[in-house]
Amino acid sequence: MFDWDDLRVFLAVARARKIAPAARALGIDATTIARRLARLEKALGPELFEVGAGERTLTAHGQALLSHAENIESAALAAMEEATGRERHLSGQVRLSVAEGFGTWVLAPGLADFSRRHPGIRLDLITASGFLNPSKREADMAVMLARPQRGRLSVRRMGDYRLHLYASPAYLAQAGRPRNASDLRDHVLVGYVPEFIFSPELDYLDEVEAGLEASLRATSINMQHRMIAEGAGIGVLPDFIAGRDARLVPVMADRVEIMRSFWLVTHGDLKKLPRIAAVALWLQERIETLKSGASVGRTT
Repeated sequence: MFDWDDLRVFLAVARARKIAPAARALGIDATTIARRLARLEKALGPELFEVGAGERTLTAHGQALLSHAENIESAALAAMEEATGRERHLSGQVRLSVAEGFGTWVLAPGLADFSRRHPGIRLDLITASGFLNPSKREADMAVMLARPQRGRLSVRRMGDYRLHLYASPAYLAQAGRPRNASDLRDHVLVGYVPEFIFSPELDYLDEVEAGLEASLRATSINMQHRMIAEGAGIGVLPDFIAGRDARLVPVMADRVEIMRSFWLVTHGDLKKLPRIAAVALWLQERIETLKSGASVGRTT
């Protein structure tokens, strides 16, 4: 039989993916953490982590243990709450994978409120190119642009958003206003680098007009936004970004409109955890702000 408290150490390392931050979170020195992990693996048999690139990644046995350990943690916290009569504070780490534009313009403005409501939750926002996969436990949750078709996942459609063509008045005054999609071939277009489009839902220009190609390209939607706002050209931007920027006006808004959806994806083993539910509720609240926020209010 293993020491139950070693599960607490295992959980900390699984969430932090490194021994040093896990040691700081628990108030235990790193040597003790490593020794107790070794003791747990010896008691259980199989290895729980693979070590590579400075991080500890769960093995298949580690992933199986993680599900049970988190259930035990939740049960222990609930028992403590019932025994003491004190409301427990949510705690633990949540790794959330999101697109850069969504993280910057929708989530970041609400992070102060989230932190005040849940000071014990450590929220990691990952905006690397390409979504991390909850089914492989690369992330606990992800807000994706398309519904995953496989994996042990809990998937929920959270809401829709719209995109339009935008440009600066200075650019339009110099280059002229396109009247239809074919006119865009005579303009400087801003868009993604094709070989780095990590989701088909980001291939906007081809949806506007087959064969359109951007001559100014960036992998970052924030960089594209800045380029367009500075008068570099015309590009497709989400209304929740461009609709709030007085430097931009929509182009052919009555003819060109693109709609996309946000999908909340959570690993099936985690969806009932209180901290996951708290983050999911906050995400839905942030999505709701889009309904009363950005709009295509200016026309060309």
